[in-house]
Amino acid sequence: MPDELMGRHPEVTQDARELVELATTEEGVGELLRRGLDWVSRVVPFDLATLFLLKEGRLEAVAARGPLANQAVRKHSLQLSDFPSLKHALETRRARAFTEEDHSHGDGDPFDGVLDLPAGHACMVVPLCAGERCYGVLTLDRAQCETYAQPVVDLVEVYGQMLATALQGAEQRATAERLHRQDHEHAKLLESQLGGDSEGILESSLSPVMRDLSRRARQVAETDTPVLITGETGTGKERLARAIHRWSARADQPFVSLNCAAIPAGLLESELFGHVKGAFTGANRDRAGRFQMAHGGTLLLDEIGELPVELQAKLLRALQEKAFEPVGSDKTVRADVRILAATHVDLHQAIAQKRFREDLFYRLSVFPLRLPPLRERREDLPQLTVFLLDEQAKRTGRRGMRVTASGLARLAAYDWPGNLRELANALERATILTRGQELTAQSFDLPGGERAREAPGPASVEETPAPLPAGAKVPTLAAVQREHILRVLTLTRGRVYGEGGAAALLGLKPSTLQSRMKKLGIARLEGFTAAEDA
Repeated sequence: MPDELMGRHPEVTQDARELVELATTEEGVGELLRRGLDWVSRVVPFDLATLFLLKEGRLEAVAARGPLANQAVRKHSLQLSDFPSLKHALETRRARAFTEEDHSHGDGDPFDGVLDLPAGHACMVVPLCAGERCYGVLTLDRAQCETYAQPVVDLVEVYGQMLATALQGAEQRATAERLHRQDHEHAKLLESQLGGDSEGILESSLSPVMRDLSRRARQVAETDTPVLITGETGTGKERLARAIHRWSARADQPFVSLNCAAIPAGLLESELFGHVKGAFTGANRDRAGRFQMAHGGTLLLDEIGELPVELQAKLLRALQEKAFEPVGSDKTVRADVRILAATHVDLHQAIAQKRFREDLFYRLSVFPLRLPPLRERREDLPQLTVFLLDEQAKRTGRRGMRVTASGLARLAAYDWPGNLRELANALERATILTRGQELTAQSFDLPGGERAREAPGPASVEETPAPLPAGAKVPTLAAVQREHILRVLTLTRGRVYGEGGAAALLGLKPSTLQSRMKKLGIARLEGFTAAEDA
């Protein structure tokens, strides 16, 4: 019998290959164990083959094969400390055959009370160990009163090692999938933290510069070309990046953001590329970096100008080869990621000062987009205030708020160094301090307020005007109305209809305003006709 079995040794290589392949599929551990018992049955005779997995000091039966296998066997459970022979097999990692003499020295049969096996029956125990782990044992029982020969034991031990290696692979795959799910949830959380309706705030802009920017952003979104978004702090660079992602073919995949200025330099490499267990103090598990989280989607590298020079070379390689090594690992990981970068820093100046690599700059700035500051597009203020107040209402429930013409004049007179972020904060602060639903000039407590109050703007019907100087010529009501309508139309760039249009700001129906404009001889305003936005 042993010679016949040893003649089948060439099959071990093929069986090992199939086991490894099975461990990398989605069949699961159950199918893996079933297939393992099939292979063992081809090389050694048995009446019962049972696979036990080790769980917290107990051996739990998970699979059984042979004429003696029954429901009681498949549910069998053993306390490892009660069976020195099984414990010894796991400690030594060596398979061995047992005799009746072994059992008579106090090491009982694992199936006592479950099966009525004859005295002196053949029994073999095979440890399932791989790496630093022991996963359990394989037991083989045969009713005949003869022991398994050593060559047979050696051969089955090989199969036990193969099966343990496959179990290890299945475990690693399950762990990787679990971590991937966790990291995917993390990526979704990062995306949700960006907040806001990115496209909405772009569509709320009527200025020519923002219309052109939106058009160009939509064009580049259809490609995988890297985009460098520049602009002052608070101009909405992150919002624009998120809009590009939503307009792209990757919209259903993760959008992940990394602020290069918000993370200590020593941790940035791990945040970007991930790390393996033991790579540094506190690295108690493998962790995916932002590149892996964004696989298939988009990665925004915000404040890229703050990235340490020593890390820029590694980033450049990752962009060029779409590959990188996690911290502490020598294995290359590949990720399909679309890169967007954003900065308020003058990168040309940073290159001149040797703070930014010129080759990385050209890699990132294939398609540059500049977000203009708010002071360069004041005509967008009416639409932006409507949009931001509506966005704020979704968070706070404070609905129906609007900015009056005098309030808009106050906002238009301010330079907004904090741009959209500062505008949103000013609106929220004014909303908190205002009892009603109208935000007037007095609602906004802005730096340089005196200058803002003196700035020309639409007269406010709800405010008391300053008295006229003695002897001054009193304008007619029609002249006052005409001047006021012209000022509001200037603020809205001739727009009459819709949210933020002149009719809404004046509290009139669009048809009423158009009728009044016709009566007052207002037919055209700086290249815009009253009907252009109809």
